[in-house]
Amino acid sequence: MTTAERDQNDPITDFDRRRVDVAGTVKTVYVAGTGPAVVLLPEMPGISPDVLRLARWIRAAGCTVFVPSLFGVDGACPTAADGVAVFRRACVSAEFRAFAGGGTSPVTSWLRGLARQAHEECGGPGVGAIGLCFTGNFALAMTLEPAVIAPVVNHPSLPIDDPAGIELSAGDAAAVRDRVERDGLSVLAYRFDDDKWCTGQRFAAYRKLLGDAFDGRVLPGACANPAPPPFFADVVGTPHSVVTAHLVDRDGHPTIEARDQILAFLTERLLPATRG
Repeated sequence: MTTAERDQNDPITDFDRRRVDVAGTVKTVYVAGTGPAVVLLPEMPGISPDVLRLARWIRAAGCTVFVPSLFGVDGACPTAADGVAVFRRACVSAEFRAFAGGGTSPVTSWLRGLARQAHEECGGPGVGAIGLCFTGNFALAMTLEPAVIAPVVNHPSLPIDDPAGIELSAGDAAAVRDRVERDGLSVLAYRFDDDKWCTGQRFAAYRKLLGDAFDGRVLPGACANPAPPPFFADVVGTPHSVVTAHLVDRDGHPTIEARDQILAFLTERLLPATRG
């Protein structure tokens, strides 16, 4: 994908656009591919062309990818002004808990229902879940659904006002820890070393909760794409989105290696033929 292509809106014509009902709440979900399900959550400020590029890589790896629309304009390249507006709306939405003390975001209950439906539809040993940025920790909260067996927590940015917070209520944190220990799950996570939105303190908090089950990987910020879309350049203002906005699509690049590690993590757990 060239810089010009990344700066254009994506029409999302190669995905099936669905309206998915979970317990009476209906949201748009984009679905593509065949094989076991992976729920890919959008990053702030929405389902961008970079998020869709990652979705297509997941599809190409042999999985059915489900991308729920949680905020923003689907397929839009994130401008600075529009992104800030979306961010502000999300921060005051009842679905999200953007600040410390709020506990687990209520939208994760809906996402667990989506994972359950996706597993029923696609079969296989379970479901993968990938969170990004604002939704980073949601992939971990989704492990409270037994179908979720491959959680990937990418540069989680919530709670915004507590760099050592993990955006889980005490009860949910204990339940997640118990699930991870009981079922032997691994939690894969990524951040850049100089990311001001997802700091080393946050990764330390995850490790304290999950122990060796937390596989937190840190890339040097110097390797991040120096020319991300406007929202990331002008508002985020720091290396942040390892496998989307700040990815450098070049063989052997550390961010491409991170992408490949994520795809391997998913396929090893979801596609039995790839195991061993």
